[in-house]
Amino acid sequence: MYITPYMLGYANWYAGEITSDILFFVPFMQVLLIGPVVYFYTKSLLNKSFRLSKKDWIHFIPAILYFIYSLIIFVTDKLILDEYYFYADGRDKDLANWYQASGLISMSFYLILSLKYYANYKVLIFETVSYADTVLFKWIRNFMIAFLGILILRVLFFILNPDWGEFGSQFWHYISFSFVFYYISVNGYSHAVKSSILSSITSKETDVFYEVEKPSSTTQDNSIEKDIAYWKPKILVLINEDKIYENPTLTLSDVANQLNTNTKIVSSVVNNGFQMNFNDFINHYRVEAVIEQLKKGEQNTKTLLGIALECGFNSKATFNRAFKKNTSLSPKEFLVKLS
Repeated sequence: MYITPYMLGYANWYAGEITSDILFFVPFMQVLLIGPVVYFYTKSLLNKSFRLSKKDWIHFIPAILYFIYSLIIFVTDKLILDEYYFYADGRDKDLANWYQASGLISMSFYLILSLKYYANYKVLIFETVSYADTVLFKWIRNFMIAFLGILILRVLFFILNPDWGEFGSQFWHYISFSFVFYYISVNGYSHAVKSSILSSITSKETDVFYEVEKPSSTTQDNSIEKDIAYWKPKILVLINEDKIYENPTLTLSDVANQLNTNTKIVSSVVNNGFQMNFNDFINHYRVEAVIEQLKKGEQNTKTLLGIALECGFNSKATFNRAFKKNTSLSPKEFLVKLS
């Protein structure tokens, strides 16, 4: 959105009357639209039940008003007066200081909102599923941080050269934006590949925002200690006898369904009874299962990754991180110590 008019301008589009009118009157820089789009895309990506409601459209009012403003300029200059009235100064209105400043504030605000939403999602995903590392969407978090960094850099450059309209001399802005564009493209593609691999294991989608909001009258009536005393042994039975951790896509909801209770109780018992979130809790027992297999010498007939997959891990990276977290050793270091 930033680069398009200048790419076309340097391609000699300004030389023609029709093409110059397009560059002048079409609002290529929708800086008031970028923030809300990023924010709602983030919500739709992380929250499977999210749907754009009527009240959400209020966030798009500034962009709509600017589009109407651009339309009025076009009608006045080209259809009514047939002369450059608004464009008498020859400056593109997309580069006006007030518009660029407003866009900077808008994008910064929505990027911060998006990062807060992601932080909340990260907490909930570790409380809800046993394969949190696979669905962390780190690429979109990194993109938002990089984009916010560009906005901060732009403010610094404005302090040094307070003329927001002189974009032609601020080549750093295009270079930075290009790096972010390619960064999000590569990381987005990488995430798509990882998602396709995970979907080959399961097509189940877990709505973490819904899972943690289920009401629980039992938790309200009983103390946490009583819940732990009653439910902790039952959870351990599922772990030790049913080996539920071998399911690579095990969720909090799966455990709650097997116990005929709700996710809020299971989450409370795991957090307070085992002093871990759900993801770490299940991965702890997966690591214990791997260690048991290694002590039996299974690594002599199977690969280390094969053993990890049998014990419920769905990737080598997740296995290595969980193993190091639980033993303070990498799998290879543990094998050396074991031998």
